[in-house]
Amino acid sequence: MNPPVPAPIRIRPAHPEDNQLLFELGAETSSDAFGRDNTPHDMELYLTSAFSPEIQAGELADPSSLFLIAEVHGQPAGYARLLEGRPPAQVTGPRPIEIVRLYARTQWIGRGVGTVLMQACLAESKARGCDTIWLGVWEMNRRAIAFYQKWGFRQVGSHQFLLGDDLQTDWLMERPLVPSGAT
Repeated sequence: MNPPVPAPIRIRPAHPEDNQLLFELGAETSSDAFGRDNTPHDMELYLTSAFSPEIQAGELADPSSLFLIAEVHGQPAGYARLLEGRPPAQVTGPRPIEIVRLYARTQWIGRGVGTVLMQACLAESKARGCDTIWLGVWEMNRRAIAFYQKWGFRQVGSHQFLLGDDLQTDWLMERPLVPSGAT
């Protein structure tokens, strides 16, 4: 018996009218990823401060920010957000870009959505002429850390992240990029 053929995953840039979708995706995937390891109170505080249609509209309007939406058969399966800006001191390179978020819906984890989103993030970062891509990942999120290590990210430091009232430690991870057109 042959393994099932994976569904085609399409990546598209988000548009201003996707603010409601990104609010829903962000709240759902963050709850799924972190809800069982944090208190309901801390999760509620975090979700309220990080996700709303208005917050996502502001992030979508930021010219240094880009959202990529993964779709399978026209349905949202995950998303990523890239952000150009000043990184923490531990991150190297004169033109860094951050992966602020990269999440797949639970039913799509392990089915290629993360891989296709990462490929799109790397391609977009190179096209923008960035030389380093970096991210913060919760030190307790071993599955995500392993995923990023598979893609060549290495830990370069750590910083504090406030989830609700709980001060947590995120690993700072980076990998170099070769801009498009470079040899």
